[in-house]
Amino acid sequence: MSARLDAPRVVVIGGGVGGLATAGLLARGGADVTLVERHDWLGGRAGRLKRDGFTWDTGPSWYLMPEAFEQFFALMGRRLEDELELVDLDPRYRVFFEGEDPQGAAEVLDVLADDEANYARFEQVSPGDGEAMRAYARESYGLYRLALDRFLYTTYENPARVASSEVLRSLPRLAGLLARPLGAKIDRRVRDERLRKILGFHAVFLGSAPSRAPSLYSLMSHLDLTDGVRYPRGGMYEVIEALVRVAREEGATLRTGCDVASIEVGDDGLATGVVLADGERLPADIVVSGADMHHTETELLAAKDRWQDEPRWAKRSPGISALLVFLGVKGELPELAHHSLFFTRDWESNFSQIVGDGDLSAPVPGSLYVSRVTATDPTAAPAGYENLVMLVPFPADPGLGADDASRAELEDLAWGYLDQVAAWARIPDLTERTTLHAVLAPADFAADLSLWRGSAMGLEHTLAQSALFRPGNASPKVRNLLYAGSSTVPGIGMPICLISAELVTKRLLGDTSASPTPTPIAPGFLTRSRRKDLLGEVARGARRPGDG
Repeated sequence: MSARLDAPRVVVIGGGVGGLATAGLLARGGADVTLVERHDWLGGRAGRLKRDGFTWDTGPSWYLMPEAFEQFFALMGRRLEDELELVDLDPRYRVFFEGEDPQGAAEVLDVLADDEANYARFEQVSPGDGEAMRAYARESYGLYRLALDRFLYTTYENPARVASSEVLRSLPRLAGLLARPLGAKIDRRVRDERLRKILGFHAVFLGSAPSRAPSLYSLMSHLDLTDGVRYPRGGMYEVIEALVRVAREEGATLRTGCDVASIEVGDDGLATGVVLADGERLPADIVVSGADMHHTETELLAAKDRWQDEPRWAKRSPGISALLVFLGVKGELPELAHHSLFFTRDWESNFSQIVGDGDLSAPVPGSLYVSRVTATDPTAAPAGYENLVMLVPFPADPGLGADDASRAELEDLAWGYLDQVAAWARIPDLTERTTLHAVLAPADFAADLSLWRGSAMGLEHTLAQSALFRPGNASPKVRNLLYAGSSTVPGIGMPICLISAELVTKRLLGDTSASPTPTPIAPGFLTRSRRKDLLGEVARGARRPGDG
């Protein structure tokens, strides 16, 4: 597909999920789209590492919120099942609860694909809590549907459009859900400390802690307790491959090895293009940054064009980072599921070490996560081996792993965390069978992905950084500079970043609705833009910013 001569020129910065999805959508809309990515590969946080016959996903590993994936591919006139082969996981995940002896075996509980079996097991763990967990999951489904219908697919350009009769009826309850922390809600509903952790661990997916994330995010319990957990065969990077394929089919140009040095802004306050590190200039009518918003605002824009200076960022929280450890293990590991979660007894202390305003440090022992995709996909490792990724939530501190001494300390910690997994999961010879292939630390997220303070995910989801309080997806200073990805609305996570791409199209169309866009979206849809001040004129052949 070739762009029309009068097509608006769009430059998308960053080839992560949000950038790729935006490039595909706007190319379908009729724009002449060029995406530029610093690295020689696409995917951003959602990368892929191959070494010695092993294949690891270096970013997201949980496939949740299927409606968002289905919506995006339906927008593009495609069926999800034609793009990805999904496998339902059973067990959905396995939980290891720290025992009395931190060096000894843990208590193990599987969350199965059979909901009724789960509630029966929860009831055995703590009489009365099985029904409480069922009621909590039922309520979370209602909140999830409300979020999909009213809160996730809006730019908040016109907040009044969010208010439906259902939202207005729910205002008192919603106010409470926003004001009360997730952990407090869970504690009121469920007595057993172990089961509380099953409801609270989703806070990590939000870059936060149960004591800091609003209880509205209890909606996430619907995803694993009711909806299920899936795996795209071939790994989560298959989602990236699908986004790349679709964007190219729609006509977007995807350029790798292109580091952006600056965004040019004219005297009229409109972006005129981007300049690459090698001096090449790419003219643009619209610039969309899928890069980290702090990097975009403080590094790519001149001071006069920024709407978020460092004092404003100092009032924000980057949320949680991570230590990611990529391992190959000889022999089988039936003790671990595809997804395994290891929860410390001192849950709150563990979170206070990694996020918040106090002195932060690496937690030992740590509440951590282990991905063993070879439980589902043996091709991810050589014959006779298993593939593991160990993720330990860490403070967002770009000094962690920044020099040889710190890197050596982190590798020692990695082996210590593996010893913890071995003890809790009763795998006494795990360390002897394991080769450590690579480590990613907060310093790597800061240096390689330009993520603010080395955060692994994006701005933490606190009340002050959620929904309409989260940084919007359009610059108030540079009218034709938009944002996609995890720093802007609606927030963190692969499916949420897909939604952020749809919100870019809504901005350009002048669509202030709160519901998902009807599918499929028509090719050439940008010509319907109501933004007379911006894309509407460009799409109709008016003066392009930067033209002589």
